[in-house]
Amino acid sequence: MSSSSSSPVVETSVTARSGRRRLTVEYKTWLVQEAERLRGSGDVGALLRREGVYSSQLATWRKQYAAGVRHALSQKRGPKEKQTAATAEVQRLQRENDKLRAQLARAELLIDIQKKWQR
Repeated sequence: MSSSSSSPVVETSVTARSGRRRLTVEYKTWLVQEAERLRGSGDVGALLRREGVYSSQLATWRKQYAAGVRHALSQKRGPKEKQTAATAEVQRLQRENDKLRAQLARAELLIDIQKKWQR
């Protein structure tokens, strides 16, 4: 006796992704706003699965969005831009200037202490 009850067969296929996705600021903003709209209904998980986004990514984007750091959403990962000789020199001079200002502040403090001690 064979069972002739046929259960529906669901075809599943996995598609290979080609490298890292590049998400735009507009997309991230839309996703945060959409997740906020769906927050009470429990459909946020379905949204994340459909869009292929981890909940930790959404949490980070929510914090940045709430803090008003829209430009932070567009920051790209990876190696930093190469510095030109001029920008490297400017940064070096700024560090040197900060160091000299700190030395001057210490020297002025020491002179003030010596003046008070002599009085």
